Amino acid sequence: MAKLAPAVYGEALYELAVEQKKTDQLYEEVLAVQEILRTNPELSVLMNHPKVSKEEKLRVVEEVFHGRVDDEITGLFRLLLQKDRYGSVDGVLEDFVSKVKEAKGIGVAQVSSAVELTAPQKQALRQKLLDTTSYREMEVNYAVDETLIGGLVIRIGDRVVDSSIRTKLDGLKREMLEAQV
Repeated sequence: MAKLAPAVYGEALYELAVEQKKTDQLYEEVLAVQEILRTNPELSVLMNHPKVSKEEKLRVVEEVFHGRVDDEITGLFRLLLQKDRYGSVDGVLEDFVSKVKEAKGIGVAQVSSAVELTAPQKQALRQKLLDTTSYREMEVNYAVDETLIGGLVIRIGDRVVDSSIRTKLDGLKREMLEAQV
């Protein structure tokens, strides 16, 4: 299966960072660029606007980023613009960050619960995730989803552990419908 543009460009940036032994430097700069893009949505609007020429967009990239971040990152922005892939920039940067975290042994978990977890519950869950995975560190993002009724849904990468009551009830409903004659 063909890779999507963010994965291709993110992997290329990661491999370049490793090759040039700049992984930590580029990681920090990419995090800073992500924050700039998050706090300045008008920049993305400008860069994705169809009536703004490529030349103008390239000039904006040079003015905003050249000399402030590594040339590899500025070059990535130029390449994405030239290939009409600037709309993928968030995904490319996120893919790069994910690859660096994976290489450093940092796991990222998305945890959904029916109610807000207490601090001791969060700490116990974080420790359990560290104990049951090969990660040395774990970043956990918590969200409340009242439709779960109870239990948790935990996502780490492409793995999902769903112990929610909603899922158990849905399974029971399916079994009952299949059992009907």
